[in-house]
Amino acid sequence: MNIVNIPACFYQQFDADFSREVPGEGYGGWKKEEIELGVRHTGFVVMHAWDAGTRAEFPGWHRAVEYIPRADAICRDVFPSLLADIRRSSFPLFHVVGSGDYYKTYPGYRRAVTLAGPSPAPPERVEADPTLERLRRFRSERVFVGSHNAEDVKKGFARLDFALQACPTGDEGVAENGHQLMALCRETGVNHLIYMGFAINWCLLLSPGGMADMSGRGVMCSAIRQAVTAVEKKETARNELCKEIGLWRVALAFGFGFDLEDVQAMFRKTAISGRPNAHLGE
Repeated sequence: MNIVNIPACFYQQFDADFSREVPGEGYGGWKKEEIELGVRHTGFVVMHAWDAGTRAEFPGWHRAVEYIPRADAICRDVFPSLLADIRRSSFPLFHVVGSGDYYKTYPGYRRAVTLAGPSPAPPERVEADPTLERLRRFRSERVFVGSHNAEDVKKGFARLDFALQACPTGDEGVAENGHQLMALCRETGVNHLIYMGFAINWCLLLSPGGMADMSGRGVMCSAIRQAVTAVEKKETARNELCKEIGLWRVALAFGFGFDLEDVQAMFRKTAISGRPNAHLGE
């Protein structure tokens, strides 16, 4: 079977109603309809699912990144069954990583490097003058992560690793940038990536191998709503409004939102056949 059907969340960003006090309130908003997924052309991605240690180990990191407990809960409660479903299916599973060397011994990373070849040179950077350096130091101390938290964050990233529930298995592709992820997509014929991981309004959008990067390469990018969380601010943290805005941005700019129960129902109800599981080396 090359096509499967699944309910998808999308956002209708039209029509503004100028008879209203706020014309944008006339938009259709969130809707849900069944769409088609091409089994041979859709892949799942776990991005930046890190083991950030405990609050006792790295209190400064946890003070600056308040979503860590929510990410840990997703890794604990969502990933085990979801990743098991994906691995039993014909959909490939990729991992997007960053910071450090924790992933470089995995066979899927070595495969991605071989497939992709040398990465392009990074963009040219402007020369920093003393004023710019002071501005950057000000932001580090007063915006994020805070001077009293910096050492803990540094120590945390020095021992960074996959979250236990998000470790690659077999020959699942592991990419540290869009160049390598694109090579994995070419190898498997994937042109639609469905993301999980942290955070939906930060790394998943803007880091190497994230949605902006892959969308620029022609790949559609979607997300599983219950398998992501967001960087929140003081005014939004209680109701996780930044997550809602992040999911809206995904639906508007990149692809679709999928509910976990619909994704898992698709795996349960559909006997997916097609290509062998290349990501498991079968």
